[in-house]
Amino acid sequence: MKLSVWTYEGPPHVGAMRVATAMTGLHYVLHAPQGDTYADLLFTMIERRNHRPPVTYTTFQARDLGSDTADLFRTACEEAYARFRPQAMIVGASCTAELIQDDPGGMAATIGLPVPVIPLELPSYQRKENFGADETLYQIIRTLAKPCERTEAPTVNLIGPTALGFRHRDDITEVTRLLSEMGVAVNVCAPYGASPEDITRLGAAHLNVLMYPETGESACRWMECELGLPFTRVVPIGAGATRDFVAEVAQHLDVEPRLDEERLRLPWYSVSVDSTYLTGKRVFVFGDGTHVAAMARVARDEMGFEVVGLGCYNREMARPIRVLAKDYGVTALITDDYLEVEAAIEAASPELILGTQMERHIGKRLGIPCAVISAPVHVQDFPARYAPVMGIEGANVLFDTLVHPLVMGLEEHLLTMFREDFEFHDAAGPSHHGTANASPEEGGSAPQTPRDISVKKRDNVGAAVEVVWLPAAEQELKKIPFFVRGKARRNTEAFAASRGETEIGVETLYEAKAHYAR
Repeated sequence: MKLSVWTYEGPPHVGAMRVATAMTGLHYVLHAPQGDTYADLLFTMIERRNHRPPVTYTTFQARDLGSDTADLFRTACEEAYARFRPQAMIVGASCTAELIQDDPGGMAATIGLPVPVIPLELPSYQRKENFGADETLYQIIRTLAKPCERTEAPTVNLIGPTALGFRHRDDITEVTRLLSEMGVAVNVCAPYGASPEDITRLGAAHLNVLMYPETGESACRWMECELGLPFTRVVPIGAGATRDFVAEVAQHLDVEPRLDEERLRLPWYSVSVDSTYLTGKRVFVFGDGTHVAAMARVARDEMGFEVVGLGCYNREMARPIRVLAKDYGVTALITDDYLEVEAAIEAASPELILGTQMERHIGKRLGIPCAVISAPVHVQDFPARYAPVMGIEGANVLFDTLVHPLVMGLEEHLLTMFREDFEFHDAAGPSHHGTANASPEEGGSAPQTPRDISVKKRDNVGAAVEVVWLPAAEQELKKIPFFVRGKARRNTEAFAASRGETEIGVETLYEAKAHYAR
């Protein structure tokens, strides 16, 4: 049931697909039934890619289970090589195929293909998508990367960006620009855009830039031990982190730290009227560990917001996120259950959510604006325009991402203040939909008549009390800004129930307000 509604991460073989799709000259043979063949939908439709992912499926069916499914896998490997002629292949099983225990890696080794065949052991029922991407890149690099002579000029490898990653394509461009301003070139970017032949040249760089720990840290740690390549710890998301990143790279490579901040718009915000209005806004941050850590810093230190909750869904990042949460004075929420996330957001009553596609839906249900800052995402979060979140331009994008929902929230509040106007009542549709917002005389729909609304609460001794909102109180409640209206409603209902009152009028509403303001 959970998977039919929403999941933050897919199974680990989806992470392997993200690595394979990001690379060139690599092919993925996946032992899977027909129902697991959804890679085309993920990458061509959501990410708007102009070519299909390099994945071949065995697509066994129920009737094949009574025979030798291993033959299907061997045939699929041979046909995939004959058709695509890749430089290397990775092989593995989907979560369904894992149950029949065919050992794709062992079978592929006996075929005798003339290219490296890298087996993937991805425990589908213990680990998830980000682990799958991280493990796949690690196995590819471990198999193909060799020690080699360093480049004469200082160069770096960019490690971690994958297909279907949140703004990975544009982050690569922005980080490359940051490095070029210091006279540092990129040796290899992996896996995004790299071929197996490129992987063999990783050792020629002087430093690895770890862009996304979820998908590249294992590979970086291996290269640090085996190839003598140190790696960066700062992820350049936000103005402050970008400055720290430049300083870290400069220290590693013994070059002058240079950063062109003329493009940065944040100084304007810090002296604007907007900053006065938005300072102290309460935000809840949730997503993958890397983006949550970065965005919490941006929200508090660069925008002047108050972080009232943060957490991540990938348990591999639980330890650093728990440490970070202590610094922000909150308890970290580590869960992949969206219902727990919704309950935590509702309890915190933030004015802005920074989250994933799922938190966008949660925000709609709770009436709280949400800005998407992390995968999982939908097609609208793969914009055709240039929209990184790293570097200087990324800081500008984040400025818009955080400010615009709150500014639109102010607009919503102003509309609420004029709710009795014929153009802005609850039954009126958006103005661009034509006559839906017209007055009754012009053919539009009239405001709905307020009615009694009843809810059940418990009094001080735990007995159920049915509390009814009177029309006048319900109308008065609508004057409260939408982003705190839910909390005001809950507080008033609890206040009335604690006094044994069964009706909420205007006087009860204001008495509750005075009570909770003490």
